[in-house]
Parts: sequence; C-alpha cells; structure tokens
Amino acid sequence: MTVHQISVFLENKAGSLSEITRILADNKINLRAISIAESADWGVLRLIADDAERATAILLEQGCVLSMTPVTVVAVPDEPAGLSELLALLAEGGIDISYMYSLFTHQNGKAYMVFRVAEEKPLLELLAAHNMAAASKEELGLK
Repeated sequence: MTVHQISVFLENKAGSLSEITRILADNKINLRAISIAESADWGVLRLIADDAERATAILLEQGCVLSMTPVTVVAVPDEPAGLSELLALLAEGGIDISYMYSLFTHQNGKAYMVFRVAEEKPLLELLAAHNMAAASKEELGLK
C-alpha cells in the first residue's frame, strides 16, 4: 500500500527544521517518520505525517516549497538480521532502492522501513511471494 511522503525543501541554516516541526506541532500534526538529506545550501526534509493532506495544505499556506511522493512502508522483524534479510530479498528480486529510512513506530516485534523504489508493483509482488506485505495506513496510524 502506498503512503504519501512529504518532501520539503529547506535552506540549510539553523532553525529551518525547527520551524517546520513547530508549524506541524501547532496544528496537531503528528510525525511518524522524518529524514533529512542536505547539501551545502539546501536540504530535503522527508516526512510522513499522520494526515499528509492536511500537513501539505498547512505547509503550503506557510510558503513552503514541497512535493508529495508515494513510498512503501514494510514491516521488518525487529531483531538482528531482520533488515538484512529483507534487503537481500529485494536485491535478489532486482528491486532498486532509491532511498530508505525508518518510521518511529515499533509494534508487535516489528520495525517499519520506508522504501522509495522506481516501481511499487514489483516490490509488492515480491513481498507477497514471500508472505509479506506493505503496511497499511491503519497499521501506521495514518489518515
């Protein structure tokens, strides 16, 4: 199942990240995951919010430059080799990972990883063939 990630473009200066999280907190938006990639002058803040549509509207109202990207969240056994085994499976299946990061959520012995891949369908088919599935929005507490 596809989850919507919000990518916000930020100037690489003190306080930029704090401002975004304050705006979301003031509007009762709960973050499920956050990742930042930076260069000398700009950064890309990737986040998963409990209400992506509302978070996007609020950030746009505040003048943020952003995009929404479909990503896939997969439950991984929260134990040694849990992630390694999933990554080996994806490699064997020829699934190219553009980037990945983890969610804050851990439950029932599972951790959750966010994957951005070129095509979601082969990933979902590979997971299904190994009795795995993408996490649902309900499982992650998303709207």
